Amino acid sequence: MGCWRGPSTLLTFLLLLHPLPSPACPATCRCSSGKADCSRHALLEWLGYNFITVLGPHSFPPLPGLLVLSLPHNHLMLIHSQALVGLGALRELDLSNNYLTVLTPETFLPLVRLATLNLSSNKLKELEPGVLSALPQLRALLLQDNPWVCSCGILPLWRWLSHNREKVQEKSSVLCKVPEQLNKYPIMAFRNESFRQCQEISLSAQHYIAFLTIGPFSFMASIFFCTFMGSTTVVYHNLRREPHFWRRSRVCRGH
Repeated sequence: MGCWRGPSTLLTFLLLLHPLPSPACPATCRCSSGKADCSRHALLEWLGYNFITVLGPHSFPPLPGLLVLSLPHNHLMLIHSQALVGLGALRELDLSNNYLTVLTPETFLPLVRLATLNLSSNKLKELEPGVLSALPQLRALLLQDNPWVCSCGILPLWRWLSHNREKVQEKSSVLCKVPEQLNKYPIMAFRNESFRQCQEISLSAQHYIAFLTIGPFSFMASIFFCTFMGSTTVVYHNLRREPHFWRRSRVCRGH
């Protein structure tokens, strides 16, 4: 694995390889049984109980043997959509106890074999359905201790949870935070009728585009139609009055 120096090494995170290609171990880590534990070393880049705030694009080198990546108890607020490229063999990802507010589906697309995802104890209010559908092998999901906003925006997540109950760990702990009247209400206790109003008023982007296109066109068409009908009516009345005018002119000349 080459020469390992200082806390900025690229592999200062919890690894599980099968097996490690050499007995070398990062100087700041503890290695045994195919694992490298680099946590609790005040690192600025990787691993649990450190001070990681951002995972930028291509944060890791290609690691086809990496099975477990553990990043709990950091200050992680942002994960770039290309941060996990090269980790296609990953089976477990622990992002718990961080400050994540948004996750994009693109972030998880490389993780085609991921079976366990821990997102508990973050700052997530909603979760795009594409995030979970991007993980075809997902078997265990942890979502508790997040400030979930139980409004219409939670509907896509609720639908996924309803169809994948067996994959959700700690079901009873996935609770609403707001609105206040639903505080600590289990998300999975909702029923389809709970979202009836959301389903009735929800419109797709295509609907909005259609409204924006048809609305001005209809307005202009109505103005044109009214102008045409008004002009036609005036012409019609003028034509009706014209014969009476000529008849009166002839009568006057006869006298």
